[in-house]
Amino acid sequence: MSRPASETATPPDELLSAGFDAITDRAWRTQWTSGAADLVRDSLPATVVMRTSGTTGPSREWPRTREQLWAEAGLLADLLRPHRPDVVVSFAPPRHLFGALASVLVPAQLGVEAWYRPGFFGALPPVAGRRVAVVAVPWIFRLLLEHPDWVRSLADLTVLHSTALLPATAGEFLAGAEQARVVEVFGSTETGGVAYRWWRGGNPPWRLFDDVTVDLDGRGERPLVVRGPRLAGNARSRQMDDFAEPAGDRRFRLTGRRSRLVKVNGRRLNLDELEVALRAVIRCADLALVPDVDAMVGEHVELLIVPSGDYDLSPVAGVLGLWPRRVRVVDRIDRTETGKLRRAAS
Repeated sequence: MSRPASETATPPDELLSAGFDAITDRAWRTQWTSGAADLVRDSLPATVVMRTSGTTGPSREWPRTREQLWAEAGLLADLLRPHRPDVVVSFAPPRHLFGALASVLVPAQLGVEAWYRPGFFGALPPVAGRRVAVVAVPWIFRLLLEHPDWVRSLADLTVLHSTALLPATAGEFLAGAEQARVVEVFGSTETGGVAYRWWRGGNPPWRLFDDVTVDLDGRGERPLVVRGPRLAGNARSRQMDDFAEPAGDRRFRLTGRRSRLVKVNGRRLNLDELEVALRAVIRCADLALVPDVDAMVGEHVELLIVPSGDYDLSPVAGVLGLWPRRVRVVDRIDRTETGKLRRAAS
């Protein structure tokens, strides 16, 4: 990663033939041109199997056809096309669905150069003066904040983000990058992309992709049951772990994931949203809120902290509206490559 300017380009057919897992742990660069659809058809197997990360249950295999993958990559590319990117810089691991789509197949749909980086170190690609799409997982916003000269050197920047809630650093990044914008994609390995939104702060509603249907009639919170042609295993429908409220015109607002909603003393806590709020006020290497059980009150939460020197927990009660059942200092928090909390932490 320290010699990006001299990095030899890998032909696209070699990337595709190697398989998504084989190209995840090394940096690479490639140039896509016209004819990518034929190349994808000839180089990818008829069925591609993706695995869930085990954050909400045991890891499972989810098969998709190459036609489904190519169609979804086209939907993501359509989000970027109005801003005319001529290069994609990606940090999303291709062994996961979002990375396979956004790191590999979206640049193919756009017919542009693509750089992939598997880690948070080394030099960023030399793309000054160009119109760039950055494919991001949550920790990338910290990387962009630490490289303001690289960001300022770009003619235009669109950040395509998925896999988890946006971190607080996303707002900090946008505040200092006038030529940048962020588009989020919501979905899962089982469903593929379900909805998207352009984000500049707050909680704007999500808009369904055109080929997706969800029951959004009436009012009130309900589980998301997704129907569409891109579901894994050619399923007719999938119920997600997420709850939502209709917001009109094929839009909705997420109210939380079933596995991350906890009710303590009658108050419902969305642990994902509260983690983001805590990271904004507590200086530490990492933190996580995990569901816990109290013998007297039932459901409760535990706070895990990975220190990076001195830290102050005084803001915790103000953010949560209560004090965690316990606070545990740990050496690390077990997360997937895309930043999701695994079910067990150590």
